[in-house]
Amino acid sequence: MMGSIRQRLGRAVFNWSLRRSPRLKKLTLSQRRIYIVPSRSGFVFLLLLLIMLVLGINFQNNLMFAVTFLLASLFIVTILHTYANLSGLTIQFVRGHGCFLGEQAAFDLLLTAQGQRQYESIQLRLHQHSGCAVDLLDDRQRNLTLYQTPDRRGVFQPNALLIESYYPLGLFRAWTWVQTDLNALIYPRPVAGGQLTDLRAIDSTNPFPGQQSERLGGEEFAGLEPYQPGMPLRRVAWKQFARGQGMHVKHYVELNDERRWLSWALWPELDTEARLSRLTWWVLQLHARGDDYGLMLPGCTISPAQGEAHRLRVLEALACFGLQAGASDATGLPVDEVDTSGASEVEDKANPSTLSHIQRQRSAQESGL
Repeated sequence: MMGSIRQRLGRAVFNWSLRRSPRLKKLTLSQRRIYIVPSRSGFVFLLLLLIMLVLGINFQNNLMFAVTFLLASLFIVTILHTYANLSGLTIQFVRGHGCFLGEQAAFDLLLTAQGQRQYESIQLRLHQHSGCAVDLLDDRQRNLTLYQTPDRRGVFQPNALLIESYYPLGLFRAWTWVQTDLNALIYPRPVAGGQLTDLRAIDSTNPFPGQQSERLGGEEFAGLEPYQPGMPLRRVAWKQFARGQGMHVKHYVELNDERRWLSWALWPELDTEARLSRLTWWVLQLHARGDDYGLMLPGCTISPAQGEAHRLRVLEALACFGLQAGASDATGLPVDEVDTSGASEVEDKANPSTLSHIQRQRSAQESGL
């Protein structure tokens, strides 16, 4: 019964605190944001003061009165020191780091002290997750990273940030809840499977037929070249020779597409998440091999390329697939061709804020390359 009442009361205070804290990229703690109440040790301390006061009154002991009032003064002064240990502290939300589903997403913060003040034993943690304790003594600024495990792919926003302190005596708890203005892009969980030969672009639907390699000995006419002794006479261009244009031979090649294509049509026996996981795994494999690879999803096609920036673009498309309307425009990806024939396969839900989230995430990641 009491546990249920405490949970409801704590949830109500939590929601009320968040309503008073809009999402900001940078904020400074003040009296409007800091809440302070006695801790458990503080309530025990108050109980002891009450007992000492009753005993002093009962026995008319002046020394006991003096000790009681001295400790009560210390209790009151502790309120100011506990509040001052958070007041003026500036929190700046720097960036979030993308990760794969199942891993911990990292979020960078910057703490800045006010003037020459010192801050000790400040505890920070994301709601319902472990955190860390920091001190701002000699350094005016402190970088720290908090972690949270996402439960879904796509654009992920961490839980509210709890900042609290029991300094100096542990008799009071000063705290505040802050809504984090951070996000991280969560990629599908990579799962191994499939064969490398499945990724060849061998069908006629290849949207980039010009990007092919040539190999001698094929049946595709590629032009004329000057005749050299020893070349077979059956390849001599006799019409050009009869016109007095010199002796040339016909040059034939075999067109061969060496690029890899990560297509949604591969492995149709898998469901959506399993397909995305397998495609993600092959993105990592092909990137490690240094191969050129492209991506074909319903409504989104990314031309073959290689490099870290290309890997991020492909992973972004996989992470946001089916989460917003049109992967070609909602993700902000440089899409080379949009295929609307597969639009009926996925029912997208538009999210107007997704574009700005992903663009900030990609620009932050590419700036750190």
